[in-house]
Amino acid sequence: MEDLLLLIHRIPYPPNKGDKIRSWHLLKYLALHYRVHLATFVDDPDDWQYVPHVQAQCASSHFAGMKPLLARVKSLGALLKNGSLSLEYYRDAGMARWVKDTVATHGIDRVLVFSSAMAQYADPYRGARRVVDFCDVDSDKWRQYADKKSFPMSWLYRYEADQLLRYERQVARDYDASLFVSAPEAELFRTLAPESAAKIGHFNNGVDTDYFSPEQAHANPYAAGERALVFTGAMDYWPNVDAVQWFADEAFPALRTRFPGLRFYVVGARPAPAVQALAQRDGIVVTGTVPDVRPYIAHAAVAVAPLRIARGIQNKVLEAMAMARAVVVSPQALEGIDAEPGTELVLAGDAAAFIDAVATLLLEQDSAASAIGQAARAKVQRRYSWSSNLACIEESLECS
Repeated sequence: MEDLLLLIHRIPYPPNKGDKIRSWHLLKYLALHYRVHLATFVDDPDDWQYVPHVQAQCASSHFAGMKPLLARVKSLGALLKNGSLSLEYYRDAGMARWVKDTVATHGIDRVLVFSSAMAQYADPYRGARRVVDFCDVDSDKWRQYADKKSFPMSWLYRYEADQLLRYERQVARDYDASLFVSAPEAELFRTLAPESAAKIGHFNNGVDTDYFSPEQAHANPYAAGERALVFTGAMDYWPNVDAVQWFADEAFPALRTRFPGLRFYVVGARPAPAVQALAQRDGIVVTGTVPDVRPYIAHAAVAVAPLRIARGIQNKVLEAMAMARAVVVSPQALEGIDAEPGTELVLAGDAAAFIDAVATLLLEQDSAASAIGQAARAKVQRRYSWSSNLACIEESLECS
């Protein structure tokens, strides 16, 4: 086996948590084909318990502790240097030293970078074959944030969108291949970095359909006779916060009036104060961290993904589809997912459409939801296999 340097912005474990799903499956795949030398950050004290799981996949590894609040304060120093806040947030001298020593010791000539901010550690090694998995166009996410905020945050987010895009284009130009999470995401970046269009590709996320399976028995977390709508995700992530706030304000009150016993469950770790406040409203439950999201999906009447800010593929949608749940999605949540609206999920463009879609599914006494759910699972089984989707990674690393 050849040696490979892998740079990931957050420890890729546990494998069922949001942005760690893709990185965990990527690490596992690479470990089958290379001796992997991994450098990553640990930004949650609870995640240190997972270090042995990750080390077992690696020939060597480096885990750098990070305190997010201090990192955010430190990142503001980028304003004085006309640089990117994201790069400053992930800048760490100890990690840079470890990478330098590892490259020299093992003669590494293949590097895979996961997320744009980690490319700064691979930038010096121009002699290696370097591939970056951007996942999403992060600069465009900052632009969307700017559009939703008022001054001065709108100015700060727009500044970061511009600075990060400049760096993303530099990486795409200098590296051998740039990959994204979906065809639409790759096409967006081609329009932003046309000089690198020929080197831009994508591979879709996958789903563990044995783990996310409707055939597994899960105890019902809801009260007897309760009909529940469910949203899953990391609840300190602003697009998720924005989504549940919007749904709670614009759609759920009308649904609650029409279906008095209906409840909206917000399931996910680290709920932000704005999310916690929703629990004070009638019919809304904020769970915080749960040991397993699958029971909440399995026993929900309908899953909802009312995202207004989104990039890439939404794992929460694919997981609910894999569990044969009917999912009502916004256009932003659907982007990048190969699913037929009306057959494999339901598309709703505004609050009125969300209300009508959810109400229709509830009124039809699960028959429509069941048909959509079964079609959704079949699509995920056909289209979203990790093993087949990851094959392009090795091709990108080995092409001369």
